[in-house]
Amino acid sequence: MKKYLYCLLLFLAVSALCLAVGYGVTRSSVRREEAVPGTVLATETVPAPFAAEESGEETAPAANQDLENRYYLVVEDGFLLVFPRDGDQVCMYTHVPVSDFPESEQEKLRAGIWFSSMLDIFNYLESYTS
Repeated sequence: MKKYLYCLLLFLAVSALCLAVGYGVTRSSVRREEAVPGTVLATETVPAPFAAEESGEETAPAANQDLENRYYLVVEDGFLLVFPRDGDQVCMYTHVPVSDFPESEQEKLRAGIWFSSMLDIFNYLESYTS
């Protein structure tokens, strides 16, 4: 009986040692992701002018602004990005590969497609990716 107890304790000790070494190796090899300066992610809060318009409240400058063609959906590096009409910074990274779309739509996306609202963009993406 003592022989089995020693084997069990040896097995548990070796298992614990292997787990500790494995944890140490994986912990040191995993690198932390850092945000790229100057980018706006889809999970971040919406900038003030867009937040007021989407919530139904219109501010004076937004009421006079033309609502057509406010967002530009285009392919860069094989993925779809959304740009605002009056800016050159990325408004949203979709992480949707262009290869998910039919060839005819891929050509349109490479040229770029204008949308009047983010909801229109979401509906367009959902119709091809679901």
